[in-house]
Amino acid sequence: MNPVKILFTGVNGTGKTTTIAKVGAFLKKQGFSVVIGAGDTYRAGAMEQINVHAERIGIRIIQHQQGADPSAVLFDAVKYAVSHKIDVVLADTAGRFHTKANLMNQLGKIRRVMNPDLIVYVDEAVAGNDAIVRAAEFDKTVGADAVILTKADMDSRGGAAISIAHTIGKPLMFLGTGQAYDDIIPFSPSAMVEELLGDG
Repeated sequence: MNPVKILFTGVNGTGKTTTIAKVGAFLKKQGFSVVIGAGDTYRAGAMEQINVHAERIGIRIIQHQQGADPSAVLFDAVKYAVSHKIDVVLADTAGRFHTKANLMNQLGKIRRVMNPDLIVYVDEAVAGNDAIVRAAEFDKTVGADAVILTKADMDSRGGAAISIAHTIGKPLMFLGTGQAYDDIIPFSPSAMVEELLGDG
């Protein structure tokens, strides 16, 4: 049985690593076994951050030393999942700006090596138009199958959610609604419409 491989992309500081932990906790609750590949090997503190999360939610993490080739780390994470019959691989990557060609190319290499089943683009609901431009750029360069928006609790009108989904034509998978591991909800169009139209 092959694991489902999910690759997470996005820009710096949007809560991608925390989102991966939340998705891991959510899947575990549904009875799936999960391993995290620590593909953010560059940012100081990134590995510590993902380690703390993984420990708290009780998920195994595969990592190399800082500065290692992220493709190699994620290759090993998939190999580990296959040999241990793990259901899902959640692959973290370094946050990168859509304007940096070399980083976007590296993401292309990661994609070729890992061959993910799903590429999830993570951004902030509060980023507005910026998020829309970035999502389109990431989709063009690396591809995106679905979107997760963090800080949705701060975007009372849900405008970014609808704009991003509309612009890149990809489904919204989850909304992050706070800091705790449980603060993630599967996106529901009807709930969003209800909230947008409100009672008034």
